[in-house]
Amino acid sequence: MSKAAIAIHNLHFQWANGTPVLRDCSLEVPRGEFWMLLGTNGSGKSTLLKLLTGLLQPQSGRVDVVQPLGFVFQNPDHQLVMPTVGADVAFGLGADNLSHAEVKQRVDEALAAVNLGHLKRRPIYALSGGQKQRVAIAGAIARHCDVLLLDEPTALLDPDSQLDLVAQVRQLVKHRGITALWVTHRLAELDYCDGAFLLETGHVVDSGEPERLKRRLLRQAV
Repeated sequence: MSKAAIAIHNLHFQWANGTPVLRDCSLEVPRGEFWMLLGTNGSGKSTLLKLLTGLLQPQSGRVDVVQPLGFVFQNPDHQLVMPTVGADVAFGLGADNLSHAEVKQRVDEALAAVNLGHLKRRPIYALSGGQKQRVAIAGAIARHCDVLLLDEPTALLDPDSQLDLVAQVRQLVKHRGITALWVTHRLAELDYCDGAFLLETGHVVDSGEPERLKRRLLRQAV
């Protein structure tokens, strides 16, 4: 997997009741690129991300993901656990045996990367939805994650905040060499990525240049 940071091959997954979710699913995300995963509700997008993180295990197939990785939930309230911005970003560093100075440096660098350094002492409850998502991303950056998985992170944001967040992630990918896979169904977000996959009934039916996939989906919507 020399050129791919994320690679899955012939992945099959079904729930315990026998309901199939993914079937013969394969994709690769090149290192240092920002790709998106498209599909309607029920196509298997969120399940695929959970398989990439190891939260679920496939029945067959192979999953290869460069470590360490970070995972950003659709609702940031599901992963922000500390009372203030700085404390939450530092929370994930607890197992790394870092000195106090090293933790502070990582937190400061991560918050600067998402333009939230001025909110280090701000209570989490006082943040907007977009700011909370950027705190979640900063937590992954502080852990020096090489791969970032984002499960519809703009779902709860207003339109302006949606595009601000996707532009911020693209900038992080390009400036810090992170690889990102972003789940979405919003075609406007395709303007910011390097490539995209189209998932239908648990199988990748198309992939490649974002503008081409956008045209395909617009034709299907007519």
